[in-house]
Amino acid sequence: MDRIARWSRGVDTTCVLCKNVPENREHLFFECSYSLQLWKSLAKGIMGSSLTNSWLDIVSMATDGVMERRKRFCFRYAFHAAMYSLWRERNRVKHGERLTPVIVLKKLVNKEVSNKLSLLRHKGVKEMQDTIQVWFSTRG
Repeated sequence: MDRIARWSRGVDTTCVLCKNVPENREHLFFECSYSLQLWKSLAKGIMGSSLTNSWLDIVSMATDGVMERRKRFCFRYAFHAAMYSLWRERNRVKHGERLTPVIVLKKLVNKEVSNKLSLLRHKGVKEMQDTIQVWFSTRG
């Protein structure tokens, strides 16, 4: 996004989700008011008092191995689902579609994560059998 601004003078780099500031990785995924609402809804129960919207802190938490394995899997999958959904939503809006209300996006992404974790249980992935319960316990 920063490169687009450098390569293509005159291209509007304003965030299409909040329409407030120039878009960059940190803003699009974690600082934008729209994105932050999605991230908080997914991560608050997992991260608790460690909830952050810092890209570096989130990547560190996803890779450092401190979090219990099943909880970390839920965290990583929620991270992935949030990134994918926000990027898809951004592109939809860039191409003329209406912004999905964040409450709808929250429900869709939560359902996506729940379905993925449920699938692991039904496929018999032994070490991930109760990951769905871990996820549901964070939904409070």
